[in-house]
Amino acid sequence: MGPTYAEQMSFCWDVYVWMPQRFPEVFQVFIDHYVNTDDPGDERLSAFTRTYITGTPTDADASALADLRWSGREALTLYLRSPEYAWAMITITDDGAAVLGLSLDDPDNSPSVRQKAEQLIDQLRREFSSPAGIAGVEMPPPGSRQEWQDDQVQLRVGTLDDSPATR
Repeated sequence: MGPTYAEQMSFCWDVYVWMPQRFPEVFQVFIDHYVNTDDPGDERLSAFTRTYITGTPTDADASALADLRWSGREALTLYLRSPEYAWAMITITDDGAAVLGLSLDDPDNSPSVRQKAEQLIDQLRREFSSPAGIAGVEMPPPGSRQEWQDDQVQLRVGTLDDSPATR
């Protein structure tokens, strides 16, 4: 008898950091460092860049980004190819903050990948002056402060203050 379906699947550790404010320069640095800009995997990166980085969105950009919105919500997530990680993710939350994320392939469910996830949280928090980071296996990005507090999180570092996000 061969391996089960679950044994054949390759899992990812998803690592996220909370950005209470959506600074254009933070998005640009994240894209420059972690996104394959030659082949980002989603043509809406240009619409995102014009809307959230350069501040020069077109009418078509609003429509393109609307396709990324979560059903009935303000939150949206852009999934992008990364030269070093399985995925790079940028989420705009319902409450005006942002979440930056990277996925680590973990085909063997290895303890060393969990350790890399812990290190990556620390690295991203330092790099982007983030107050908090979380990680979990196959964990979707949180689209709100409330979802950030989800019990499904396997690693949690830092805390969010109570102040509302500033756009």
